[in-house]
Amino acid sequence: MQWLAIVFALLAGTANPFQAGTNAELKGQLAQPLWATVWVYASGLLGVLLVQLFARQPLPAAQQVHAVPWWAWTGGLISILATFAGLMFAKQLGAGVFTGITITMSVVISILMDHFGLIGFKQHTASPLRLAGGLLMVIGIWMVSRF
Repeated sequence: MQWLAIVFALLAGTANPFQAGTNAELKGQLAQPLWATVWVYASGLLGVLLVQLFARQPLPAAQQVHAVPWWAWTGGLISILATFAGLMFAKQLGAGVFTGITITMSVVISILMDHFGLIGFKQHTASPLRLAGGLLMVIGIWMVSRF
C-alpha cells in the first residue's frame, strides 16, 4: 500500500499549482478575496459531502470525538492561510515560484516537525543528509525564482 500513498501524494502535489491558480483567478474575477475564500471552502465541503454519499461512513462515536487532542481540530483553520496566500499571491509570483516556496517551506518545517516528533509524527532525526536536502530545496526555489 506504500505505492498508493505515493500516488496520492503525487496527485496532491500535482493539484497544488492548479488549486492556487484557480483560487487566484476566482479572487481576480470576484475582486473579493474573502468571498472567494468562502466559495473555495463551500465547494470543498460540497465535494466531501458528495463523496460521503458513496462512502457512507458512519459518524464517529462520542468517545472517539472526545479523545481527539484540541490541536487536531485546527487543520481547516490552518489551511485558510495557504488558501488565502494562493488567492492573493499565486498570480503575482507565478505558479513555479509560489508552489516552489510553499512546498520548500513545507519540507523545511516538516524536517523540524519530524526531528522533534511534533503533533503525532514519528520522531525522525534531522540528519545531515535530510538537512542538506532541505537546503537543496531552498537553493532550488531560489534558482526557479531567479532564472
